Amino acid sequence: MSAALRDRLGQCDLLLITFDALRFDVAQAALAAGRTPFLATQIGNWEERHAPGNFTYASHAAIFAGFFPTPVLPGRYSRPFALRFPGSRTTGVSTCLLDGSSIIEGLRAANYHTICIGGVGFFNQQTPLGKVLPALFDEAHWEPGFGVTERNSPGNQVRRAVDRLVDAPVDRPVLLFLNLSATHPPTRFYVRGAVEESVQTQQGALECVDRELPPLWEALRKRGWGGFGFLMSDHGTCFGDDGYTGHRVAHPAVWTVPYAECGWTGEP
Repeated sequence: MSAALRDRLGQCDLLLITFDALRFDVAQAALAAGRTPFLATQIGNWEERHAPGNFTYASHAAIFAGFFPTPVLPGRYSRPFALRFPGSRTTGVSTCLLDGSSIIEGLRAANYHTICIGGVGFFNQQTPLGKVLPALFDEAHWEPGFGVTERNSPGNQVRRAVDRLVDAPVDRPVLLFLNLSATHPPTRFYVRGAVEESVQTQQGALECVDRELPPLWEALRKRGWGGFGFLMSDHGTCFGDDGYTGHRVAHPAVWTVPYAECGWTGEP
């Protein structure tokens, strides 16, 4: 897909979704069990990858610099996007080379209108730290209904994303970034009777996300540009694994994340 993207850069929309704190084993099990039917139609399967960071801020700083999660098998892999800097060993002929301090800035220079739909606290714009990542975008949106404590956050976030796509410039391609907060703890309210977070409650959160996603793809197709999507987790999280709870720890459940790419055509 990278070669096709390189050839169409500036002539197609782009979608970047991070399913915050989503573990690979949870995502893969949900897909295999048929519990995320919409995602199954778009991505086919999840690829197992290693996260570039073990908590939200670090991982998104890397992702926005072009360092997406990397394949788990040894080898040298080219990145879909990269910023020009001397000595890079992970750029190839299919890499979209951009100029700037982030791929957001680079895509803006390539005529993209950039939109951020925030989720977790690092995107809430309520503090100086919470403004750093959203400030990279032309427009950034967050409200309490998008946050980790709101059970209906997936629907709230998707509706705002659809609204912004409808109002986005029709003569410029769009980069839409969506940080989905539902899969980040707390997730126990997605399973009736649950009193603590677990792989089951995170799977329940992912199911909720899956049900809300179709209007987003419909809105992207209606723009008519066609495009490419990159879906990933920024990091996983522990639910008591080997005694660990949460993330910001060097545990396989934190480092191992799902990743997928997809594409769509514009409606005639």
